[in-house]
Amino acid sequence: MPKIELSLANLNEVFPENFSQEQLAKAKTVFLKELAFLTHKFYGGKMMTVPKAGIYGFNWFNVWYTPGVSKVSTAIRDEGEERSFELSNRGNLVAVVSDSTRVLGDGDCTPPGGLGVMEGKAYLMKYLGGCDGVALCMDSYNEKGEHDPDKIIDFVKMLQPSFGAINLEDISQPNCYKVLDTLREECDIPVWHDDAQGTGCVTLAGLINALRIVNKEISNVKMVFYGAGASNTTISRLILQAGGNPEKMILFDSKGALHRDRDDIKADPRFYRKWELCEQTNPDRVEDINAAMSGAEVLISLSKPGPDVVKPEWIRAMGSKPIVFACANPVPEIYPYAAKEAGAYIVATGRGDFPNQVNNSLGFPGILKGALTVRARKVTDEMAITAAYSVANFAEKKGINPDYIMPTMDETEVFAHEAADVAMEAIKNGVARLEADWQTVYDHTLRDIKLARETMDILMKNDFIKPPDYSLLEQALQMAIDAVT
Repeated sequence: MPKIELSLANLNEVFPENFSQEQLAKAKTVFLKELAFLTHKFYGGKMMTVPKAGIYGFNWFNVWYTPGVSKVSTAIRDEGEERSFELSNRGNLVAVVSDSTRVLGDGDCTPPGGLGVMEGKAYLMKYLGGCDGVALCMDSYNEKGEHDPDKIIDFVKMLQPSFGAINLEDISQPNCYKVLDTLREECDIPVWHDDAQGTGCVTLAGLINALRIVNKEISNVKMVFYGAGASNTTISRLILQAGGNPEKMILFDSKGALHRDRDDIKADPRFYRKWELCEQTNPDRVEDINAAMSGAEVLISLSKPGPDVVKPEWIRAMGSKPIVFACANPVPEIYPYAAKEAGAYIVATGRGDFPNQVNNSLGFPGILKGALTVRARKVTDEMAITAAYSVANFAEKKGINPDYIMPTMDETEVFAHEAADVAMEAIKNGVARLEADWQTVYDHTLRDIKLARETMDILMKNDFIKPPDYSLLEQALQMAIDAVT
């Protein structure tokens, strides 16, 4: 049995040397899944509630609760709900809301089935962005046994008084479109759909830098989008707003290419976002994926887990220095090594064990922190595009190359930069309740991130957060090796 470090550093080196690249990629996926299952069982999940105010003597109970706290309640009642942002944790608290109908690449996992992912969002918000999150998986079934978007809308509206922002997650289409668009307009706090806006933001960031490397303009390149769910439709929409040429863009869903003759999409008003793209893109009504890929310079795939969804021959048919984003989770539509062998110049995936991780984790912690800091009423598309350029520019200053188009999650300052840039755009867009300067938001965010990390370090060093049993790592590693041999 190869030795594996608790840090999980050099994961490639723990598997047998005679593993092929395909075996290695599969083994890492199995290992990470099995270890996640075992360690979630070991810890009983990964989030807990910890007070941020101290107890310095018995009477402090009377300050934090009755009779003292009565003053807080009456102040909010009498002076307006704005006081709740400063007198409670509301100003730094995000609800991570899902009906678990499209969890990663696993589909409908039942309402509680999404808790692991939603806890993960809350975990990353705290560690990367310094803001608190609560996982809330809800039942969206109506009396007919159907998933009803109005149930989610009503649920979020009822939650508003307790939170500073809402992060929607893993809601299947077409319900996700109505839920987001309705709540963005009818709520007085930011409502953000991370599968749509979050994925759109970070993908645009990666594309900006990939195009910088190959010295091409976003308005001139031919792009193919494989998959037309919430993620790719929003990615397309943001790329259009950022200067993409709709005449050079072709999208594919499970039934074929999007264009003006797709009467099946036009006939269903729930898919209005897809129909907008049918009207804007693919004016030549290209139907065949092989024809679409011929000469294409960018492929952005968010369809279904691979690894054989995107074909090597598609990439071989692309234009010069092709850019391939294969971002399905948990397994990309084509593994990076296979895409490179087919001629891809830059390859990105959603995973951190490959170069160029284009993952929402680089977006939502900083974006939501920036929105919370100036008490924004919504996250506008302009704020999302600003965040994309913030992330891209941060990486560019460090020196981008074909294997580094995005910052990584351990580059702490990117989240503070992003929060400050987003906050300034919120003020510019007129959706912020508070005025602040860039440096103040940056310093505030960096302070909260460092506090979150120092708190975790203290809990780990004092064994309040215990390391997982080493046997769990060995067990997961053996499962991974057995799965590919």
